[in-house]
Amino acid sequence: MKLCTFEIGTPLGPARRLGAVTETGVVDLNLACARLLEERGEPRPARLAAVVLPDNMLEYLQEGETARCHAAQVLDAGLGPRFSLNEVRLLAPLPNPASLRDFYAFEDHVKKGFEKRGEPMPPEWYEMPVYYKSGHHNILGDGAGVLWPSFTQKFDYELELAAVIGRQGSNIPAESARDYIAGFTVMNDFSARDIQRKEMKVRLGPAKGKDWATALGPWLVTADEIGDPYNLEMTARVNGETWSRGNSRSLYWKFEQMIEFLSRDDTIYPGDVIGSGTVGSGCGLELDRWVRPGDVIELEIERIGVLRNRVMKP
Repeated sequence: MKLCTFEIGTPLGPARRLGAVTETGVVDLNLACARLLEERGEPRPARLAAVVLPDNMLEYLQEGETARCHAAQVLDAGLGPRFSLNEVRLLAPLPNPASLRDFYAFEDHVKKGFEKRGEPMPPEWYEMPVYYKSGHHNILGDGAGVLWPSFTQKFDYELELAAVIGRQGSNIPAESARDYIAGFTVMNDFSARDIQRKEMKVRLGPAKGKDWATALGPWLVTADEIGDPYNLEMTARVNGETWSRGNSRSLYWKFEQMIEFLSRDDTIYPGDVIGSGTVGSGCGLELDRWVRPGDVIELEIERIGVLRNRVMKP
C-alpha cells in the first residue's frame, strides 16, 4: 500500500485525513471502513472505525495489525470515498512523528565530509551506526515551500531514504528488525552547512544546522510493497537538472542494524522515523554546488516516488 496524509476542503474548513493512494484515486480509509462496517450491520460504524482504522497516520501505526488488516479489507472491497490527487493536498505522510533520528550510514558520503574538513575517516564509524536527533515537530510534505532560514548562507539538500517504525520493541536483534518497519519514504534533510560546520567544531551536534526543517513524502510505501529496500535508485534534481545519483545498495549500515543499535536497552515506538543519512554525492556540499531561493528540489527514490519542495526566502 501507498499510505498518505491528505488535506481536503469541507464546509467546516480543511480536514486532515489518512488515505491510501490507488490507481483510481486517494481512498479515505477511515470513512471507507465505516461504510464497510455499516454494510456488515455494525450499529455504530463511525465509532468503531475510529478505533480499528483511525483517521490519522500516527494512530494508524499505533493500532498495528488491526488497522493494517482493516485497511486491506477496505481496499479489497473497493469502497470510497475516493479523490483524485488534484482534489487533495498531500501533506507529509507522517506529519507528527514520535521522533526523528538521522543516521550517518552511507560510507561514501561520510568519507567525503571528513575529506572536506581535512580530517581522517574515524575508525569508530565502522564500529557502530551513529545518528543524531532532529526536529520532529518541523516536518514538511511534498509540494511545501521550505523557508531559507535567516541564520545561514549555505542552504543544502540531502537525498535520503527513511524507514518508519510500526511496532514497539526493545533489544531487537537485527535478524528480527525488518518486522518492525511499517514502510519507507523519501527524506530531505535540509541543512544549514555554515552553522553545521561551527557546531561540529565543538564536537556537539549537528543541531541548529539541521532541525529547523525536514521533508518526508510523498507517501509511505509499506515494507511488503517495497520488497528489497537495498536496491533502490536515488536521484536529486534542482530546477529539473540532475545533480545527484545513487543507490540504496551502497548503505554500509542497514536499517536492521540501526534498529538493533537504537533499541539496545531502549524502546522504539510506532511513528519513529529513521533516516539513512545522505547517499554518496546526494547533497550540494559534496558537489560544491548550492541551491538558491526559488529553486525547486526534487528527490526521487525508485518504487516510492518524488518529493518536491521549493526554497522560499521571506
